[in-house]
Amino acid sequence: MLEKSDNADTWLIIPLYNEATVVRDVIQEARATFPHIVCIDDGSTDDSVSEALAGGAVVLRHPINLGQGAALQTGIEFARSQKGAEYFVTFDSDGQHQVSDALAMVERLRSEPYDIIVGSRFLDDRTNASALKKLVLRMAVLFERMSTGVRLTDAHNGLRAFNAVAARALNIRQNRMAHASEIVAQIGEHKLRYAEQAVHIVYTDYSRSKGQSLWNSVNILSELFIK
Repeated sequence: MLEKSDNADTWLIIPLYNEATVVRDVIQEARATFPHIVCIDDGSTDDSVSEALAGGAVVLRHPINLGQGAALQTGIEFARSQKGAEYFVTFDSDGQHQVSDALAMVERLRSEPYDIIVGSRFLDDRTNASALKKLVLRMAVLFERMSTGVRLTDAHNGLRAFNAVAARALNIRQNRMAHASEIVAQIGEHKLRYAEQAVHIVYTDYSRSKGQSLWNSVNILSELFIK
């Protein structure tokens, strides 16, 4: 019988693309709290798959790079098919997300009447995002509120926790950065009960060295005006 206390009813869903340097540590740290983790390797060309397996994750593979949205959908479909799965968390592979935040979000789903909890960098002052990042994310928030009616303070935060109702409702068709906007739209479309959780996103030297913060900001901005 599954015990809620050991989170055996929860799956972490981790998109993975060329993160061999850090992904084993990320998975091992997370597995101390969440025993079930599925990584979706999205066409990595480094040792990400072997490192994720060594960390103890189940690994699914896309033979070519399809984008984070496609990886998340593959992971959600796999995780929701697992026996006893009741809760799901989307979690980054590069060390920016905190396991303690994910746990707090799942605990809220257990005790409060919500289908999905979305992480927000703007509910407290722990996250040290660049001025460009803050500007773009606030523009995204305004756009999403106008287009979906869903009121969030951080529409493009990748740390989300949701229950089986939301897992069945979500159907991500946008493969790349636009998937975040699509998830917000589907929250409104399916009338999912939602709330936000203050989370600490750590922009490490490793993630900055890959230029993720800058390029993600540019991609978000471009997709807001193209879609």
